[in-house]
Amino acid sequence: MIPLITRTPRLTLLAASRALLTAELHKPHYFPVLLGAAMPADWPPGEYDEEAGRYFLAQLTAGGRTAAGWYGWYAILRATDEQPATLIGAGGFWGPPDAAGTAEIGYSISADWRGKGLATELVAGLIQQAESTGMVRRLIAHIRPDNAASEQVLLRNDFQLVDPDTEGRMRFERAVTPATDTL
Repeated sequence: MIPLITRTPRLTLLAASRALLTAELHKPHYFPVLLGAAMPADWPPGEYDEEAGRYFLAQLTAGGRTAAGWYGWYAILRATDEQPATLIGAGGFWGPPDAAGTAEIGYSISADWRGKGLATELVAGLIQQAESTGMVRRLIAHIRPDNAASEQVLLRNDFQLVDPDTEGRMRFERAVTPATDTL
């Protein structure tokens, strides 16, 4: 079974579920209650938009339990004495890995939380999640050529630029060492 929660030093990554996506898309006043986190003013952020949410919901509905963990993930900054737990971004996979073990990731951080290293941490958590499945051998990511901040996030997480112009986007790749079960 694929873990549906991943923790990094500051973030809890929570796999999107049909209930969370339905609330996000159709009952937004319930969404922060179900998530247990305050909402940023600019939700949804960046390239994580309503279309992405609808895609993730459709894939989770069609794929049932086997699709869980292979689509959207919510990035929640854990509570401190100064602030409540806060949803700061989203990321995830565009589906399970292909036959060669390749999966694609994407991510977006709310404007108020950019420049604090949280995107780098979110991507590190997605890498950790991919490793924990034992199914992923390589991760890819595509970004716009004008997104220097996102390029730095990927480079800090050991991705390499492999194609500077794939249909107007830059393609990055990173090898993944799958975790092995030891009993």
